[in-house]
Amino acid sequence: MLLLLGQCGGELPSGYLAARFQHSWPTTSRHLKVLEDAGLVEVRRERRSSNYRLNRERLEHVVAGWLRYLEPVDPEQRWSPSGPRSTSELAQRAPSGSIESTSGNSSAQLEGRDEHDDTQDFPDGL
Repeated sequence: MLLLLGQCGGELPSGYLAARFQHSWPTTSRHLKVLEDAGLVEVRRERRSSNYRLNRERLEHVVAGWLRYLEPVDPEQRWSPSGPRSTSELAQRAPSGSIESTSGNSSAQLEGRDEHDDTQDFPDGL
């Protein structure tokens, strides 16, 4: 939906989007609500119809945030098959400013989780 809204460059009615993707109305409505709540689309409601437009500024902000985490890292931060085997071990290795440290979860908070969630092994070779 984001690609279509971006390519059209303007507004598209929700009914058109539902028909274009051959989704049921509830499915389309739910997807559009998620995108609206995330700030990725803006909606203009007019009586019984809703027209959607891509919020390019917000999308650029989100994509830029993702790209920051795709930058090369120092060798000691790289993943290896012998890397961390649990979320608590991963949290202990997380550099400041990383996803873990900016999410508000401290290592202690992660360690306080249910033991099953905290010790799930990662697949070998990742």
